[in-house]
Amino acid sequence: MTRQATFTPPPGARAYPLRTARGEFAVVDSSPKTGAEVEGVALMLPGFTGSKEDFRLLHEPLAERGYRVVAVDGRGQHESDGPVDDESAYAQRELARDVLAQAEALGVPVHLVGHSLGGQIARAAVLLDHCPFLSLTLVSSGPAEISVSQQQRVKLLRDALAVLSMEEVWEAIQAMGPPEEVGGPARGPGDPEQLRRRWLGHSPAQLLATGRQLCTEPDRVDELAAVPLPFHVLSGAHDDTWPVAILDDMAVRLDAHRTVVAGAEHSPGAEQPLPTAQALADFWDGTRTP
Repeated sequence: MTRQATFTPPPGARAYPLRTARGEFAVVDSSPKTGAEVEGVALMLPGFTGSKEDFRLLHEPLAERGYRVVAVDGRGQHESDGPVDDESAYAQRELARDVLAQAEALGVPVHLVGHSLGGQIARAAVLLDHCPFLSLTLVSSGPAEISVSQQQRVKLLRDALAVLSMEEVWEAIQAMGPPEEVGGPARGPGDPEQLRRRWLGHSPAQLLATGRQLCTEPDRVDELAAVPLPFHVLSGAHDDTWPVAILDDMAVRLDAHRTVVAGAEHSPGAEQPLPTAQALADFWDGTRTP
């Protein structure tokens, strides 16, 4: 994994390849703030077209609360390697097994956090084996397939990837813009060149396979509810990918802690990082056994 870094890690964090039984994964890893009591470790999975940098504004406030945060690029995302043409490598079960390997490599039980697509991959990992996890937080990640409007956005991207290179798709997206409305990546951290380099780091096969998953994911909430873990459903006050009412209902079905972050939409960790970090740490603190 020798790519030039696209983003500078946040203060107190370092970027490196996490070695696991299933290969290396690019991570940004921050330790609890010096002097803070160590409370636990969080493993964070990004969403569709996203990356570990989507969590960059959460590292410092969570470090102040005593939490180590490890944000990861999944297989074929940004700075983690993956096949360019083989979609089978990105089957949900394979991505879930990657998450189990990442947790094993960290060496301790972790609080698992998945944003959007990352939430559905996190759910699949927990359903395979919940033992490496202390809790599961689903951030703006719903019970089944994404909304019809977002399915149309994903179809635009998939159609473009069928006939154009990643560079050509990026140029077409910029010409049509805003990117998040025409099948391109959602709003994220960084300047235009950083976002371009992040986009080009993604495997086309990963985008095609996971985009299909988002449009066909079955409802597995009842299955998840049977798992003996604390659950947390966190979202913004508005969401076009999974309407907030659907997320409310999912939280009830899971008997989950529920957080709605005012002033945020689909990416509360980037849009309202301080209240999002507070909600995460408060939930994790509440899962500790006396």
